[in-house]
Amino acid sequence: MPSVRFRRYALLMSVVLVCLLLLTLQTRGGGTGRAADVVSGLATPAQAVLAKAHRGALSLWAGYREWKSAWSENLVLRAENERLRVQSLQVGEAQAENSRLRRLLALRERLPLSTLAGEVIGRESGGWVRALTVNRGVGDGITTQTPVIVPDGLVGRVVRVRLGASVVQLLTDPASVVGAVVQRTRTSGLVEGEPGGTLRFKFMAREGAGILPGDLIVTSGQGHVFPKGLPVGRVVAIEDKGSALFHFAVLAPAADFARVEEVLLLTGQTPRDLAALFQKDG
Repeated sequence: MPSVRFRRYALLMSVVLVCLLLLTLQTRGGGTGRAADVVSGLATPAQAVLAKAHRGALSLWAGYREWKSAWSENLVLRAENERLRVQSLQVGEAQAENSRLRRLLALRERLPLSTLAGEVIGRESGGWVRALTVNRGVGDGITTQTPVIVPDGLVGRVVRVRLGASVVQLLTDPASVVGAVVQRTRTSGLVEGEPGGTLRFKFMAREGAGILPGDLIVTSGQGHVFPKGLPVGRVVAIEDKGSALFHFAVLAPAADFARVEEVLLLTGQTPRDLAALFQKDG
């Protein structure tokens, strides 16, 4: 260890002596230019490297500061964009809700019977929507078999009543059966729910002549459950069973059950045909 230290000190002293010698030569007349050139030649590369490293460090620091500023600004812009997007969705949802409620209110004011507005708070499904739960129950005077409608037409009937809610059986439920007629031809029949979530109109073969796709099917008013003239659906196809006693028409429901959010519960009855009122609403 002492020998290693000695060699280091000796090397250091040699460098110092060389420097002093070069300085001494520089102060004397004969060797001034050569000594300066030697020192300059040795120092210039190191100075160039240090200057380049310094410029690189400054450039790197400036780039980092710009990146950090841009990153922070990007975060602010993203947050603002998300806030505006959510606000836009809320405004759109509020406008859609106001439009639905205005249609519901307009229909309620025209109907010649007592009604109660309700909001859908639940859906029961089994591959398709079969029942809805609305926020009206025993406390609101709702009973089973109460018809439920929207501005587009019939939704179904109440099948279970609870303290603050009721379960509405939709027309598409396979257990649902509604007496109906073809509005144009007055052909009578039954609208039945299908396992696939569709509707079909069952009618006597000999009475079904002239039924065409596009015909509107409305409630017949028989059975004293549904008022007369409530839109049920439109014919999209006829199932010809040949010489069979009954034929069937495939219907597109008048109401879009998957999008129902507010309903009217019909708490009164009327002998009046309501079809004209729904035609005005449409």
